[in-house]
Formats: sequence, C-alpha cells, structure tokens
Amino acid sequence: MHPQAAHAGAILTVDLDALRSNYRFLRQQAGSAICGAAVKADAYGLGAERVGPALAAEGCRHFFVAHLDEGIALRPHLPATAQVFVLHGPPVGAEQEFIAHGLIPVLNSLQQIQAWHMLAESLQRPLPAIIQVDSGMSRMGLPAAEAEAWLADPRFLQSIPPLFLMSHLACAEHQNHPMNASQLARFKTLRQRLPQVAASLANSSGIFLGPDYQFDLVRPGAALYGIAPVAGAANPLQPVVALHGRILQTRTIQRGDHVGYGISYSATEPRQIATVGVGYADGWLRSMSNRGVVFIDDHAAPMVGTISMDSITIDATGIAAQRLQAGALVELIGPHRAVDEVAHSAGTIGYEILTSLGNRYYREYIES
Repeated sequence: MHPQAAHAGAILTVDLDALRSNYRFLRQQAGSAICGAAVKADAYGLGAERVGPALAAEGCRHFFVAHLDEGIALRPHLPATAQVFVLHGPPVGAEQEFIAHGLIPVLNSLQQIQAWHMLAESLQRPLPAIIQVDSGMSRMGLPAAEAEAWLADPRFLQSIPPLFLMSHLACAEHQNHPMNASQLARFKTLRQRLPQVAASLANSSGIFLGPDYQFDLVRPGAALYGIAPVAGAANPLQPVVALHGRILQTRTIQRGDHVGYGISYSATEPRQIATVGVGYADGWLRSMSNRGVVFIDDHAAPMVGTISMDSITIDATGIAAQRLQAGALVELIGPHRAVDEVAHSAGTIGYEILTSLGNRYYREYIES
C-alpha cells in the first residue's frame, strides 16, 4: 500500500478500465452517432486529467466541460485531434482565451453569438462553434426569439459555421415522460431550418430513448461513471467508483448512551459503535445521518448518529472485533452499495454524490 494511502481517512478508487468499457457500450448504443463525453466538474469529481486520456484512448474526440478554466486545464491532457467544447460559452470579454487555448464555445445567447462574431471579424476568419437552442428547459440556449434573430442574420452563419445545433433534455431518465417527445418535436422543427448542420440532443439517458433522439452526436456524462441512465430499470453500466473509509476507533456503548451531535441516536441495548474517518467535508452528505449502511465484508452496518464534518459512526454490533481494529477499511461505495443506492439514502441523485466527493481521499486509479 502506498504510504499516503495508509495515512488517509479513506481511499477513493477509480476504475478506468470500467470507464472505458462503459464508453464502448454507450458508443454501441448510440448507433451511427458520434459518442462524445461530458467531463465537466473534474470528470464528475473523478479527475479529468486521468479520465480524459482514458476516454481518448478509446477514440473519444468530443469532450464537454462547463467552464472556460475547466477547458484550459483539460486541453493539455488530450490529443491535438480532440475538440474541447465549453458548455457555458465565453465569459464576457474572454473570447480570445478560447483561441489561445484551442477551445470551442457552445454559444447560448444572442449576446454570446454577437461577441464571437465580432472576434471572427477582427481575425478575418470564420470561428466555428456549437449553437445551443432552448427546446423547453428554460435554462441554457437561445430562446425562440433569439433563435429567430440568429437565423435572420446571414452574417452570423458566415462568421460562425455551426459544428452542431444542440439542445438538452430535461426528463430523459423517465422514458415515458411527455416532455421528451415535446422537446424532440421542437428541436426537429428548428433543425429543419438548417438541414445541413449536424445535431446533438441526447445526454446519457437520452441515448436510451432510441435512434430518434441520437442525431449526429451524443453527450454521455453520468453513465460513463456508472450512474444508472434509466429510472426504475436495471443498470447496464459497470461501476467505476469505490470508496473505503478507515476505522478510527471502536467502542461498546450501553442502553441509554447517545451518539453524535444533537444526540440523534440513543442505544436501547448494548451496541458496538465504530467511528470512520469520512464526513460531510468529504462529500458524505449530512442528509444520510441515521440512514443507509456501510459494509464490512458482507455484513451491513447501519450509519447511526449525525454525520460530522470529518467522521461517521456505524453500528457494527456482532462483527468480529479483529475486523474492527483501528485502520481497518469499510466499504461506503462498492460492490455491496452502488452510487445510486447511496444517493437514495441521501435523498439526492448519483450525480451529486460523485461531484461532492472531496479532495482529502487518497485516490488510486485502476488501469490495465
């Protein structure tokens, strides 16, 4: 074991082989569409500098980040043939940074289009971009009036040749949700105005809505990292993340003894309580207090008491004492407890669990 791993309160393992397998599976599911990858938020918390090259080794050449600085940090880790798209587009006045670092913006407003157009004119050359349109989510992309203004001005299409016309699905994980068909219809109507431009609509879950939603480019994110793409269905993807926390100490408490802040747990009989060095500062959300379990080998140990900044307490009653020695590891995420199950215990989604995992873990990457 690496010395830093021995010192850490927990070990976060990222299986890059599983990641690559998930990419191959999603690429197959996408049919004739190009399969890109969303690696925003530091590849959903797993380390874009390691995830990006692993996906590039599988042939991925279309990478999506949210912010300019994420793109700047990722660019050196990818092949020159890879394209890095910044979903939020250029911050006001930062358009030149995209040129300097070889990044491509996703333009979401007429203001961004005008600024990018002015840069193209000043450089006296076309500057490609992705144009995002709002198909009903009312979040990012050109609303209807701005889309009409963009289409009505031929200068914009000349100076900004669209690489893709793009939109984003709001409810794709629920396959029968009427919003899916509504967004598809709105997107198709606008795309008919630009039949020569490639299109992209599907996120992870959108890939599983079928060929009508896949168009020319799909943009999986969470599914790459093992999050279930379809609500209520079996997860066809391999788990990528495991998290093991280290036991700090174990004690026996008696009937009437309390555990943790606010004494939210009180023993009704003698219990064996182990303290593990992971807390909400590490992304182990406080909403899981007195909910959910961790695993010690094949034994489920419920979390009891309020989750602290740096530790949790678990009821390890009945588990052999030698397995509860200080320094022993317990499974928080792994074969017995998938990310989506942890998220359910926290009252959230797997995306938040992954992106909340903190920087204090020792991180190890599995790659053959």
